[in-house]
Amino acid sequence: MRQEIFADDDAVAVAAARLIAAEARQAVAARGRFLMAVSGGKTPWAMLRHLSAEDLPWAEVHVFQVDERLAPDGDADRNLTHLQASLLGRAPIPAGNIHGMPVTAADPEQGVRDYERTLSDWCGEPAVLDLAHLGLGADGHTASLVPDDPVLGCLDRDVSLTGVYQGRRRMTLTFPMLDRSRCILWLATGAAKVPMVRRLTGVDATIPAGRIAQAHAILLIDTAAAG
Repeated sequence: MRQEIFADDDAVAVAAARLIAAEARQAVAARGRFLMAVSGGKTPWAMLRHLSAEDLPWAEVHVFQVDERLAPDGDADRNLTHLQASLLGRAPIPAGNIHGMPVTAADPEQGVRDYERTLSDWCGEPAVLDLAHLGLGADGHTASLVPDDPVLGCLDRDVSLTGVYQGRRRMTLTFPMLDRSRCILWLATGAAKVPMVRRLTGVDATIPAGRIAQAHAILLIDTAAAG
């Protein structure tokens, strides 16, 4: 895993946006489209706002979700609410290029199957993302792959549901889906992340984040998270 350290969280967001823009241009030139998945959090929303200012072939950029809470459309808890606010109206990306997880489906398991089909339709079979953005929780979770949840053992699906975590069930991409990504972009900021950054870079498989493949991973952190 490559690691880069920046002065503060905004510098991390700027660097992440530039890296994504470079990956997008390369993917569109090579394969005709750029397929990325985004997690939630303060730093990635800033990252997307900076990305929206980049001169990209936006019609060929497709954004998927790494994970999402089972909550109503427009709810402040929804990652999609913030994702749309960070890109739509800022970048000339078609609204249909943002592929939200169907977490309001009457049957959540059907929603899982539908999103797997969406991923296959756009990303191939097996589905391969050009870039997956991941965050790092204080408990070592990433995406909604949380400690002690049965989802950690889901190795034969690309999408799964979790149990209740911090008040909500979640839909999440699984380890196999994330591991197939051509690039995995980790962002971690703030002093509270120091212990987990060390465990992540130490490939500590006792935390969910430590089980993600690192061969094509890049970790961008600020000086506070570096310790």
